[in-house]
Amino acid sequence: MNTVTEQSSFSDTIRLGRDRGHANHGWLKTYHSFSFADYYDPAHMGFGALRVINEDYVQPGHGFGMHHHRDMEIVTLVLSGQLRHEDSMGHMATMGAYEVQRITAGSGMRHSEHSQGSVDTHLLQIWIEPNVRGVAPSYEQKQLDVEHARGRLLLIAAPQATETGVTLQQDAKIFLCKLHGDEALDYSLDTGRRAYVQVIKGSVKVNGQVLLGGDALKTFAPKVSIENGDLAEVLLFDLP
Repeated sequence: MNTVTEQSSFSDTIRLGRDRGHANHGWLKTYHSFSFADYYDPAHMGFGALRVINEDYVQPGHGFGMHHHRDMEIVTLVLSGQLRHEDSMGHMATMGAYEVQRITAGSGMRHSEHSQGSVDTHLLQIWIEPNVRGVAPSYEQKQLDVEHARGRLLLIAAPQATETGVTLQQDAKIFLCKLHGDEALDYSLDTGRRAYVQVIKGSVKVNGQVLLGGDALKTFAPKVSIENGDLAEVLLFDLP
């Protein structure tokens, strides 16, 4: 597999899933695409406004107690299981499979997250740096219609309000797609933009590179091509 550096304006860089930071706390198995908590790698501090992608498996009855955030857009996508959320703004909600939540931490808020039910909760938590700081904290949650992600890009987060996803305090977009067989799609980037493609599961070819679940591709190329999916689920980030 050909891996090149980010500095070339139209280069692709592969981030293999097995090279991510990893911790096993018993009740929590977690994988860090970028430096987070005890995992530190100066080569992987983020990508544009994208600061964190954590893939977590949380055992039932366990989770993260009340903790503080500020000035961060926190997007949580539950892939399976159930996640209970409570926060200092008074929100209490349980998220199921393919529900997406956005917290604008802004001037400061606290929240907790715990796995409910009888099976592990599998989720992705994404942090995006906001383009405005110190705003009032806010919360949003939506159920995704994943049938609209089959063979095409479903917009799940964007700076403007959409029917399909949550809003962000940043000029960034997140798409979900499911590809299998001869399904294929292209996505064009505007000048000065960058894309991060995270494979959730299955296998898929991105810009000619075969990626497996957990793998990712960073690119500054003007177009992202995704094809040859084998039960693939993919997130595509369009970033400043």
